[in-house]
Amino acid sequence: MPKAGRSQEEIRRHNLGALLRHVHLGGPASRTTLAGRMGLNRSTIMGLTAELTSAGLVREELPGDTGKAGRPSLVVRPESERVYALAFDVRVDRLVAAKVGLGGTILDRREAVRPRAGADLHDVVGVLAGFARRMQREAGAGSVCAGVAAAYCGMIRPGDGMVRFGPNMGWVDQAFGTELGLRLGLGLPVAVGNEAHLGALAEHQRGAGVGFQNLIYLHGDVGVGGGIIVGGKLLDGDGGYGCELGHMMVNPYNGRPCGCGSRGCLEAEVGEQALIDAAGRSSELTGRDGVRAVVDAAARGDTAARDALRRIGDWLGIGVANLINLFNPGLVIFGGMLREVYQGAAPQVHSRVAANVLVISRERVQLRTSALGDDATLIGAAELAFSNLLTDPLGVLASSALAPHDAMTG
Repeated sequence: MPKAGRSQEEIRRHNLGALLRHVHLGGPASRTTLAGRMGLNRSTIMGLTAELTSAGLVREELPGDTGKAGRPSLVVRPESERVYALAFDVRVDRLVAAKVGLGGTILDRREAVRPRAGADLHDVVGVLAGFARRMQREAGAGSVCAGVAAAYCGMIRPGDGMVRFGPNMGWVDQAFGTELGLRLGLGLPVAVGNEAHLGALAEHQRGAGVGFQNLIYLHGDVGVGGGIIVGGKLLDGDGGYGCELGHMMVNPYNGRPCGCGSRGCLEAEVGEQALIDAAGRSSELTGRDGVRAVVDAAARGDTAARDALRRIGDWLGIGVANLINLFNPGLVIFGGMLREVYQGAAPQVHSRVAANVLVISRERVQLRTSALGDDATLIGAAELAFSNLLTDPLGVLASSALAPHDAMTG
C-alpha cells in the first residue's frame, strides 16, 4: 500500500504501476482478483484499468464460461504484442537478443556465436544493434518499445552500464551501455546488469524462486556468477559489485588459477574448463556443449567423466555449504551450465550440505535447478527494461511513444 502523506497523484501513479505489475508478473487476472491482491475497492480497480486500457497497456475481456450465475468480472490482460522491451544477453561465447512483450512473452529471439576474442565492444554492439533493427522492422504497427536492457557476464557500474571488469573476456572499463544506446538510436537509455544478478531476479519473480523471499542463484557459463535475494530484494553491495560468488575462495592452497588473477576460486574449481580438464577432454571439447558431453558420458557410465563430475560436485557442494551457512536461504537455484552439473553431481552436493551446513540452517533449505533454463538471464534483462514502465506506466509510455524509433528501421 502507498505510504501516508503522498499526494493523490502520487497514489494514483503508484496504484497504476502496482496493477500493471500484477498482470505483468502474475498473468491475466479478474478485476475481483486484482482488488483482493491490492486491497482496493472494485470501483478504484475499474478506474485504474480504464486508464491503462486507454493507454494501450492492458485490455479487458470477458472470461471463458465460468459456470457461475451472475455477471462475471472482466479479465485484465497485458498488451503483449503492442508494448515490449528489447533485451540482450552478452555471454562469453554467445550473443542473444529478444523482443519481450509486456507480460514476459518472448515475441522474437536472435542468437549469434561470439568468438572468445578479447575486448570486442565494437563487434558486440554491432551484432546486437543489427538484431534489434531486424526485430523492430517486424514489429507491428503502433507497437511501442518501453525499455532496453542487457545482461553482461562481468562487473557492471550501476547507472551508466560501464563494464568495469569482464574477467573471462578481457573487458576493462568498457562503456557498453552508452555505446549500445548510441548504436540503437532509439532515444532510450540502455540499462545494464550483471547476468547472474538478473538471473536471480528473474527466478525470484518468474521461475523456481517464486514465493521465496531469501534465495541464492548460482549461474554457470564459462565462469560462475551468483545473485542473492534477501527479504525479496537483490543484495548488491556498497558499489553495486556484490555477490561475486564465483570468486569466493574455496581452495586457497592447491587451487586452479582463476581469470580474476587469484587461485582456488569457486569459478576456477567448478567452471567449464575445470570439468572438461578433470574428464581429460581438454583437446576435444569446449563451451556448454562440452559440459553437456561430460555429463552425458558420466550418465552412460564413462569412468573418467563420472570421476570428474564427482570431483567438481564436491567443490560445488563446498561452495553451496558456505553460502547456506552465511545467508540461511530458503532456496538455492542452479542455473546455466550448473543445471547440468548439479543434476549429475547432486549426491556430492547434498553430502557436503549434510556434513558442513549447520543443522538448523539446512532444516528447510531446498536445492533446485532453474525453471527458466537458458533464458533466465535474458528474462532478467527484460524485467530490468520494464522496471521504469512498472513504476510510472503512463509517464514512460508517453516518453517512449515520442522516441525516434524510425532510426532503427532505416
